[in-house]
Amino acid sequence: MTGSGGSSRNDRESSKGDGVMTGTFLERVWAWIHRTFPERQIYIRSDGRVQFFTFGPSLQATLAGLTLILLGWVAFATVNVIFKDRIIAAKDHRFEQMQSAYENRLADLQISYDELNGALAGAEDKFKATADELQNKQSAITGFLSRKNAIENAVGAGRLPEIATTLGTGQDRAGTAPASDGIGIAAPPAAGAVGPMAADVSDGAEAGATLTVLPGPVAPQPRTAKPVKATAVFDSLWHRMEKFASAILAGRSANTEASAAYSQHPALRSLAQQTARIQQLGATENLLMGETETALQNDVNGLRLVVRHTGINPKALNDKAQAGEGVGGPEIPLSQVRIQGINDPGFTSAYLRASAVLDQLSGLYEEVSHIPLVTPVSGAQFDRSSGFGSRVDPFTGRYAFHPGIDFAGPWGARVEATAPGTVVFAGYRGAYGNMVEVDHGFGIRTRYGHLSAITVKVGARVDKGSALGRVGSTGRSTGPHVHYEVWFDDVVRDPSNFIEAGRHVL
Repeated sequence: MTGSGGSSRNDRESSKGDGVMTGTFLERVWAWIHRTFPERQIYIRSDGRVQFFTFGPSLQATLAGLTLILLGWVAFATVNVIFKDRIIAAKDHRFEQMQSAYENRLADLQISYDELNGALAGAEDKFKATADELQNKQSAITGFLSRKNAIENAVGAGRLPEIATTLGTGQDRAGTAPASDGIGIAAPPAAGAVGPMAADVSDGAEAGATLTVLPGPVAPQPRTAKPVKATAVFDSLWHRMEKFASAILAGRSANTEASAAYSQHPALRSLAQQTARIQQLGATENLLMGETETALQNDVNGLRLVVRHTGINPKALNDKAQAGEGVGGPEIPLSQVRIQGINDPGFTSAYLRASAVLDQLSGLYEEVSHIPLVTPVSGAQFDRSSGFGSRVDPFTGRYAFHPGIDFAGPWGARVEATAPGTVVFAGYRGAYGNMVEVDHGFGIRTRYGHLSAITVKVGARVDKGSALGRVGSTGRSTGPHVHYEVWFDDVVRDPSNFIEAGRHVL
């Protein structure tokens, strides 16, 4: 009770104190007004009468305030009238500044919008160019693989790695080692033989060839086949020109690229990620072309091993194939060659290298197609009655050289061409009896002797498997058989090497 009464008393005292302070302030103001504006009277005398007007402090203060307001308004109006042009000019200037700032802001926004659109269009163009380049790469690879498959199907190149593995061990299907390098046999011409005769069962070392690729443009080419190298001064000058051109292009591209701020735009960032992904896919195409080049090179090596296994030097066969064919032209480095729609130098180089290897494979197939790789007779009724090389002569009993293989079989059996070619001889020739000689091109010829009948004429074009005649025993013969010879570069070769090589391919 005591505490509650004390609180009420304090509140009353506080309220009383606030009222006292408020009253004191008003009293002071009222006292100031009375001191400043004491009561005044104005007397007016007219017609003997005196009238007066009393002005109290409140009225005087009110009139003074109104007078001050009027004077302030008059001063303001006077200043406005006097400085009206300046004020209007200042307002116009501020308006122009605001309008200019607004227009500049709009222009900046328009520029930013245009730059963003430009960056987006550039990113879209880059994405499209990358996608188009990837499509062009895939189209190039598809066409390339189609050519490769056509050649491989024609030559049976699907088995070439297996052939390279088998022949690389030095063993053929029969388990016999092929003729070793460095061995040569010479014999005098047999009775009735045509042309010089020398047995060669060796295969010389194949000379390697290195193609030098120059980094500069096509240098002035000589009128002869002697190669000319670019000088060091020319190479240095060309490198400087390349660097200068690259710097100019880099500067131009830098001016057209969007700022780093625009690269953070979600659409641009997503588009850049997709472009990078497609570029990574394009890089796999380069690896694919490199692997294709390696596979083709393995096929070329496999075919060369097949040719080598026959006893023919692949380089010598290639020289024969290109004999009489003029080749030449300027030497253009692969670095300067471009594939339309593809700007990747790595892919272009890999594609061109693989194309060159594919051309080698195609040329090798063309050469192999002229090589006799089968027997002139077929069937279980035929036996190999005599092989190639030294033997005891069946007529004299002395050691002599046999330049071919004899296949004994039934009289009148069909004798076939072992490779396509042209008949250059068909008739009777000494110890051969009735003989047919076929020129297969590239310096390769085959002979078929002791025939009972000849079914072709000189100049006739024959295919592989075409009938040439019938098995017989004409000439120097002890019974029905066909004497089969293979010649290359006017040197007689062992037909068994050709037949064994053919078993790996056909």
